[in-house]
Amino acid sequence: MSVADTSRAVFLSYASQDSEAAQRICEALRAVGIEVWFDQSELRGGDAWDQSIRKQIKSSLFLPVISHTTHDRREGYFRLEWKLAIDRCHLMDANLAFLLPVVIDDTRDDDERVPERFREVQWTRLPGGETPPAFVDRVQHLLSGEAAPPSERAATPRSAIASAAPAPRGLIRRRTGVLYGALAAGLLLIAGYFGLQRLNQPKPGNTGAASIAVLPLANESGEAGRQYFSDGISEDLITALSQFPGLKVIGRTSAFQFRDSKEDSRSIGAKLGVAHLLEGSVRRSGETVRVSAELIDTADGSTQWSGRYDRTYKDLFALQDEITRAVAGELRAKLLPGDHAEAQSERPPSGSLEAYNALLQGRFYAHRDTEADDRQAIEHCTEATRLDPRYALAWSALAQAWTSLSAYYLDLAATKEANSRAREAAEHALALAPELATAHIARGYVLQIADFDWRGAEAEFRRALALAPNDGDAKFYLGNLLATFGDLEPAVELTRQALAIDPLRADWYAWLGDYLYVLNRLDEAERAIRKALDLQPAGASYYWNLTVIEIKRGNAPGALAAALREVPGFWQDSALALARQIGSDRKAADAALRTLIEKDANTTPYGIAQVYAQRNDPQQTFEWLDRAWSNRDTGIQYVLYDPFILRYKDDPRFAAFCRKVGLPVPGEASAHKSV
Repeated sequence: MSVADTSRAVFLSYASQDSEAAQRICEALRAVGIEVWFDQSELRGGDAWDQSIRKQIKSSLFLPVISHTTHDRREGYFRLEWKLAIDRCHLMDANLAFLLPVVIDDTRDDDERVPERFREVQWTRLPGGETPPAFVDRVQHLLSGEAAPPSERAATPRSAIASAAPAPRGLIRRRTGVLYGALAAGLLLIAGYFGLQRLNQPKPGNTGAASIAVLPLANESGEAGRQYFSDGISEDLITALSQFPGLKVIGRTSAFQFRDSKEDSRSIGAKLGVAHLLEGSVRRSGETVRVSAELIDTADGSTQWSGRYDRTYKDLFALQDEITRAVAGELRAKLLPGDHAEAQSERPPSGSLEAYNALLQGRFYAHRDTEADDRQAIEHCTEATRLDPRYALAWSALAQAWTSLSAYYLDLAATKEANSRAREAAEHALALAPELATAHIARGYVLQIADFDWRGAEAEFRRALALAPNDGDAKFYLGNLLATFGDLEPAVELTRQALAIDPLRADWYAWLGDYLYVLNRLDEAERAIRKALDLQPAGASYYWNLTVIEIKRGNAPGALAAALREVPGFWQDSALALARQIGSDRKAADAALRTLIEKDANTTPYGIAQVYAQRNDPQQTFEWLDRAWSNRDTGIQYVLYDPFILRYKDDPRFAAFCRKVGLPVPGEASAHKSV
């Protein structure tokens, strides 16, 4: 086929058996005027075909369709197309958007038969080729000529796998990566050994010298399956350096955005807001591990320190300690002495590398945010606790994995068993290591999500933050819990502090937007949500948030437009039901509510209460709130900062509901006060 404007075209590469799914993607893109290189009749060989596809690939956005079929087929024209696309990557500016892989089934993102370059960038899951408006919008954005966000550049990392999220069991946004960003993989890197110091007075406008990002160490083992091992070492270094008060250490999610990035150190430093980068590589061959690392000054790209270490695998913990000591020594000259928080002991007490390795694999699966992967995380974390029953970090990870599985994927009957296991694991972790911040975060999460014990959760998150003052997850969790109490100003401040530590967290920006629009800071809220969309264009619930902002502005067309762009599933059903209530079409408003009830009454009754509140129907609102409490719908945590439910804050039934679920009653002397 001939593409009229190849500078705005998409090249859709697929195996012939996947033509129906590819056709759906093609039709969705063409429906908004995007030119697509797609025609079954042209799937042929020969010189003319070869020259044609080379020309089109050179001037298009490349969408490889990944599936079980592409895994099974060792040969095919699509593999030639993939090779040509990879060759083009080597000639491109890293800031140009080019690769945008899509997956149409449950093919794993570590499929060894998918080119490594494809595995380095963000994948989008479009089951059966069903293409939501959010993905189409994302493609339009990439074709607009604007610089690509980090997750979509030609050679940058995939921080998450985008997908159309399933309906949650309870109205709560999955805090993608939040739970496990706090779980460093099991090293005791003794911060008290080093006298880190802060600069007397950094020059105005300059990035503070007391700041560092640990970029993911390159896996040079020759096996894609060893990526978790090199990532684990990188994350352990982040954990160790985070123990130093006064040292700003960028969190994993943001730092790992720059895996294999072609950007220079100055550019990365500016985007992350740090003065130093730690980068290097890991090679494991048999029982030998080689780690190369260097400390880079982002101001001029100079190497301040470098080292190479060859050790046997059994000496891995000592090797990591040695690298951390060397980095700390280089920073010491620039920083003033400061008191240390409690050193976080994360090494397996037995020194078992097998337990450490099992935890690394568990965390690898936990980051991927699917039911199957949560179950894999549970399996590996359980194995870690079997290998070392005193491994508190593994028990903490196990508790959070069970809580996540319960909150997002199980029915009410199965939830009880999962929550019971989560509680047992969290309690065991704390019994083993009372000073481990991650254990307190795990227990706090169980108390908040499974037990609705708000005060208990607050105490745990505060304790975690006291033990690890530079931990972004501890700041975020405490802020989120304070919002549950209706204390939005401190929630905003703590979330901003968390984002200063981990500035590329899309989900945190979305939560920040939640807090801001309830404070009627609508423009700030919109900026936060759009930042989340820039970082994760297919993120579930983000357009739901924009729908709420437009409702608060009284903009019915804008609310409906935002709702239509939400990813299909519960969040779009809810957004449409809310948006329709302020429109002039009452039949459409009633129909949208009926659809929501038919599809989600048993899983998210809180969301239905929101719509009735928007309809000014207090009787139905409180009936559905009571049903939400009976179902233990996690959406209840929004009550004190829900712009729809709060319209009834002066209704006696509102105070009665707050007392029933254990939340403070606004205006009462006993109401919660943050400190």
